[in-house]
Amino acid sequence: MTSKQRMLAAINGEVPDRLPVTTHHVMQYFLDKYMNGISRQEFFDYFGLDPITWNIYYKPDETRGEYYDPDQAVDFLQTRNIFSNNWRIESEEISDPQYKSDRYNIITPKGVLTMILQASEQTAWIAEPLIKAKRDIDIIEEFVTYPSCDVEAVNKVADDFGERGLVRGHICCFDVYGQPGCWQDACCLYGTEKLIMEVYDDPEWVKEFLTILQKRKLHFIKSLKGARYDILELGGGDASTTVISPKIFNEFVAPFDSELIDAAHEAGQRIVYHTCGGMMPILEDIAAMKADAMETFTPPEMGADVDLAEAKKRIGDKVCMIGGFDQFHYFVGCSPKDTKDYVRKCFEDAGANGGFIISPSDHFFDADIELIKAYAEEAHKCIY
Repeated sequence: MTSKQRMLAAINGEVPDRLPVTTHHVMQYFLDKYMNGISRQEFFDYFGLDPITWNIYYKPDETRGEYYDPDQAVDFLQTRNIFSNNWRIESEEISDPQYKSDRYNIITPKGVLTMILQASEQTAWIAEPLIKAKRDIDIIEEFVTYPSCDVEAVNKVADDFGERGLVRGHICCFDVYGQPGCWQDACCLYGTEKLIMEVYDDPEWVKEFLTILQKRKLHFIKSLKGARYDILELGGGDASTTVISPKIFNEFVAPFDSELIDAAHEAGQRIVYHTCGGMMPILEDIAAMKADAMETFTPPEMGADVDLAEAKKRIGDKVCMIGGFDQFHYFVGCSPKDTKDYVRKCFEDAGANGGFIISPSDHFFDADIELIKAYAEEAHKCIY
């Protein structure tokens, strides 16, 4: 099989020729520090991993008076901002002794919304959420732009990538910084702890907020028809059970994201639901949302709770499982044999009858080159 055929077989619940082996995003920090700045596709080739190419292309709706941000420099997985005369983003660097810090101002006719983003060499995070007062969501509802998928651009990537591997993207996030899922996007914009408190103090406001974000995502999903993505990511870590309870998940996450999954299927797209954190109490709840795949199946040693063998027994016949590999302990600080033994254990736990793609449980930043080689080499020997 080609890498594309192999991973699609697993996603479709079929048995591939061998265990598909890949990774989540390849972080630029790792490429620069350990690989002399090679490209992401050179990374896949160097280690013999099944490749993935990530892309997300927006298109403005000119009939709504929308247009691209004329001054934006686009980087990996950074979509082009969609502006209108009522929704523009300006940024300014602000002084910070430790981290690169930028203030983003979203300018609308009824006020300016501000967010501060900070970044280290490895990653970025929100230092000041966008939503300060609860009725700020009215400004978003009235003025936010609605990006569509640039189907032609996606399909050019698919043509160029061919059988190399998967063409992957994600459901649209909020401007500047967000997550694909409705709840997860709201956590970025308001703050996770504050949003959890509002679930109890003002649940109707939370649902109103989620509905506003969902409407924008549904618009994007409906525009995906004809785009030759192999799979699109939905979800995010703020819906894991190391963050929220199963009760919150089933009232404030699943109902909103299930509608997105249904819409994606109507548009001819596959969905992988991403939950980087606790999953065991909600395995069946996520599977019931009818995503085509689930990730990241992070083990307890990394701060989550997944028993891969038990997860396979409970939902392995319903959905493809992606992840399960402990990159914190088996990409650093161990022998190649230890890494290979762990790969073999993952295969024994979750590989039966296909439907499993081994992958690190989300990102990694530091890793021993020889251990990544061992990871790939052993996976190649996991034959069905």
